[in-house]
Amino acid sequence: MSLRIAGAIPAYQAEPSVGAVVRGARLELAEVLVVDDGSTDDTDGEARRAGARVHSFPRNRGKGAALAFAFQDLFGRGFDGVITLDADGQHLPEEIPKLLGPAAAGADLVLGIRDHLFSEMSAVRRASNRLSSKAISFAAGQPLADIQTGFRFYSRRLIEGVGFPEARFEAESAVVVRAARRGFRVVTVPVRLGFADGRTTSHYRPLLDSLRIAGAVTRARLEMMRWARSS
Repeated sequence: MSLRIAGAIPAYQAEPSVGAVVRGARLELAEVLVVDDGSTDDTDGEARRAGARVHSFPRNRGKGAALAFAFQDLFGRGFDGVITLDADGQHLPEEIPKLLGPAAAGADLVLGIRDHLFSEMSAVRRASNRLSSKAISFAAGQPLADIQTGFRFYSRRLIEGVGFPEARFEAESAVVVRAARRGFRVVTVPVRLGFADGRTTSHYRPLLDSLRIAGAVTRARLEMMRWARSS
């Protein structure tokens, strides 16, 4: 039985780029949902004109909240899995089939990793990605080369099993810990990018969001330790 898979694009102030991302994703997937996270530009209009279904938050709630809404919506519509990609054009829609292969083979979480492109990033971003991936891999109990990537496949059973409670960037790190520790199959696959270093388009705040990630990963690990003791 083939999987029904949709695309989810969390978008904030992405008017110049979101249309091209939507058009590319629609060539690969049956449905594309853009969650406009409180943008004040024409992000929602560009996404609609490109053929996406759009839900707009009245104010910025964070990437985790946008993805959580997308999962609730798309899984509620009967999809078996969701591909997530960013709205800034870094994630190439034509690379989606690379994630679909492991998904069809039974993976619950597929990470489109960029570690082979780290040399093209700034020294600070390269070091940050490597250090955070090592720390989160330790918490997850599984070596993973690039945990900060937002180009992913999520299965319905994964999200129904572990949830997606965090509101901002930390959600993507915490879910990896929960998935690995609960025994879900986590797979990585190298992907090409539109551009390697996303500092100019990212809304990531290095100090505050790094602290949020550290706290969320620690909480997720403690949560999984309690779950293991009670199982």
